[in-house]
Amino acid sequence: MTAAAALEAQGLLDRLFIDGAWRAPLGTQRFDVVNPATEAVVAALALGDEGDVDAAVTAARAAFPGWSATPAAERRRLLERLLALLEERAESFAQAISLEMGAAITFARTAHLPFAMAHVRVAIENLADYPFLHQRGPTAIAREPIGVCALITPWNWPLYQITAKVAPALAAGCTVVLKPSELAPFSAALFAQAIADAGVPAGVFNLVPGTGPVVGEALARHPEVDMVSLTGSTRAGVLVSKAAADTVKRVALELGGKSPNLILLDADLDKAVPPGVAACMRNVGQSCSAPTRMIVPRARLAEVEALARRMVESFTIGDPTDEATTHGPIANAAQYARVQAMIAMGMAEGARLVCGGPGHPDGLDHGFFARPTVFSDVHTAMGIAQEEIFGPVLVILPYDTLDEAIAIANDTVYGLGAHVQGADMEAARAAAARIRCGQVLINYPAWDPQAPFGGYKQSGNGREFGVEGMEEFLETKAILGYAPA
Repeated sequence: MTAAAALEAQGLLDRLFIDGAWRAPLGTQRFDVVNPATEAVVAALALGDEGDVDAAVTAARAAFPGWSATPAAERRRLLERLLALLEERAESFAQAISLEMGAAITFARTAHLPFAMAHVRVAIENLADYPFLHQRGPTAIAREPIGVCALITPWNWPLYQITAKVAPALAAGCTVVLKPSELAPFSAALFAQAIADAGVPAGVFNLVPGTGPVVGEALARHPEVDMVSLTGSTRAGVLVSKAAADTVKRVALELGGKSPNLILLDADLDKAVPPGVAACMRNVGQSCSAPTRMIVPRARLAEVEALARRMVESFTIGDPTDEATTHGPIANAAQYARVQAMIAMGMAEGARLVCGGPGHPDGLDHGFFARPTVFSDVHTAMGIAQEEIFGPVLVILPYDTLDEAIAIANDTVYGLGAHVQGADMEAARAAAARIRCGQVLINYPAWDPQAPFGGYKQSGNGREFGVEGMEEFLETKAILGYAPA
């Protein structure tokens, strides 16, 4: 039985999860969920509307006093039960993610799942000793849950983005309404069932699938929602911010990116270029922090191009259910069209095609499969150097001086992530300090789920992951004259 069939058999795609129970939506609108590898409709998802949003928010508001007063140790135990269920059901989640957004099954198992579970584990760790109340001279500083939180998540890392928001919000003592992308709803339904099975009290977590213009907007402007946390496009972030403005609620945004990968003159290209290409095209390039701009010394441009081409040729593109596949399809038709349009733009702008190009890879004439593409001799005025493509497309920009390289790195409206490669660590750290973004990785370190993540400029505001991710869901109260017990 496929992941979609299993969910439909349980009735989880026909219902919303509100106030601790699966219930039918108020409306009758359905959304066809498409398998991006075959372009076949695999499920019909029930969509919520404004009435469903109101019911979910009302349940979350009613549950907030009890949940916010629940001792941190008990919230921690509930998260531990949730983590155990995610680990127990890992294969079901991996199959669901592979089906809903085309992730290669091996990548779903080795990246999507462990990264998602890490966010729950981090929330558990941080709850163990977080100082919700501490003394600063004569004043006590209390950190209190902000209230009812609307969490809006995207399709590209469906479970990972859910746990990155839900786990710290629940740890902080908030109640939540989750709106996952209607394009990738399977892992969200499985997650809601895990929440229920873990024993999280009714109303603390609610799930309302739906479209952005209907459910997303209703959540953002709802007067009983205290905070909105959105991961998505910069356009979506602007719309949510405007909808939320009338009620002056907190808005945390993790938006687009055009991350630079600065290769310094002393870098070992064999260690710097292939991992950079892999990082750009991981998850088929559908990552907001993907290092899609490789900034390289002009004198070494030919070497970089050869290494990049060789790395792309090592990929296995095809059926995401095949364990040998490294790269599956683009997640949906609209994004596939966007990637094709951007590849055409790069060619029209005069960028030199190193490998890839428009159309399907050889032997794949259906499904949303794109050719991993590398452009070189790109300059910052080109659209492919400025616009987020969100697909397997790398642009290589040459530089002559370090100051020019830093200027290129900073020459976008985004500031989410960056990479720096170099042998001289002092020089690499100095370069990292000059790049205006929320996170810099030097020489491809291991991922750290405790490292705060978020953007400068139009990449958003606020931070996710780690202690800072939980603190986004907390208010600060100063109590003067407080006498500690």
